[in-house]
Amino acid sequence: MTTTRLQRTAAAAAALAFPASLAFFAPQAQAEAPADPYGPACASVPKEGAGSLEGMAKDPVATAASNNPELSTLVDAVKQADLVDTLNNAENITVFAPTNAAFEKIPQADLEALLNDKDQLTKVLTYHVVGEKVTTQQMEDGTFKTLEGSDLTTKGSGTEFTVNDSSKIVCGDVPTANATVNLVDTVLMPPS
Repeated sequence: MTTTRLQRTAAAAAALAFPASLAFFAPQAQAEAPADPYGPACASVPKEGAGSLEGMAKDPVATAASNNPELSTLVDAVKQADLVDTLNNAENITVFAPTNAAFEKIPQADLEALLNDKDQLTKVLTYHVVGEKVTTQQMEDGTFKTLEGSDLTTKGSGTEFTVNDSSKIVCGDVPTANATVNLVDTVLMPPS
């Protein structure tokens, strides 16, 4: 009988200890939760409606981008390259999305040539997409394979990150239904 009583006492103690161990791990689970969007360009995102941060979180990435006025040139390029369905149907991707200001840095003749060359446009656009969710911690010193096939690199900390040593993230960690979006201030060009 003593053995049975000890077994019950041990079982009861284990049952009490288990929830306590869950409580111990709870802060770690919270620490891995996605951070709030950050960066100076986040202020220009609409405060409400489909193009707001809350609205974008409900739509797949290409649809969400189409509702954001800062990404209208990118959206036109994605449509031109027939990548809307590809991006909307992908899961857990990370998109480094060039803003309109990023596209404005490209000389007009070069931009028009790019937009009219579907193969090259597809290559450039898919270079902005990583086929996995990339966290801010991973971006501190990261190298990621893009859908185009080449690597891109990230460096930084806190809320200041640079992609390929040249493009700054101006609004990062924006959630959409199937992707994390980081708005960048320079169009990334894949290696030749």
